[in-house]
Amino acid sequence: MLTYAQIPWLALCAGLTGVGLVLSFLLLRRRGAAAGLRMAAWSLLPLAAYLTGALPTVWQIGTAVTGFVAGLVLNPMVWAGVALAGVSVVLFLVSGVLRARRTGRARKSAPSSVPAAPAAPAVQKKEAVTQPLPQRVPGAAPKPGQAAGSRGDDDFSDIEAILKRRGIG
Repeated sequence: MLTYAQIPWLALCAGLTGVGLVLSFLLLRRRGAAAGLRMAAWSLLPLAAYLTGALPTVWQIGTAVTGFVAGLVLNPMVWAGVALAGVSVVLFLVSGVLRARRTGRARKSAPSSVPAAPAAPAVQKKEAVTQPLPQRVPGAAPKPGQAAGSRGDDDFSDIEAILKRRGIG
């Protein structure tokens, strides 16, 4: 295997850029300006990497990726780990399907076991809509004996009395 210092990088990068520019000219004539310009952009990258000093970093990344892939492909322990990861993914998917079935079954059976509520007369519904809600000032303390979240039944009893006097209720 060649090391970084054994390769004549300037000649290699200049050659790749030259060949790429020739191919980009041919692509420009056959497929149009967009394809030719895109190929020219790719062709300039090797010489740019050499001139900016990024080539040693690119070399290290390439050797690291190659070593990782070679170790992955040729190592049976790694394949055992990949198989276990696959089994884990399958188990997660199966458990999700089973959970969805169980909750779906619970939803279907719950409404059938609860008896249907009797329908309220239309007059009561109309009263519920026309009754004004008691005004509550935000941040005000609740009345004595009244829970913080309740509206106060005495207010509704007053309203009901007024409606009965008018003959509405």
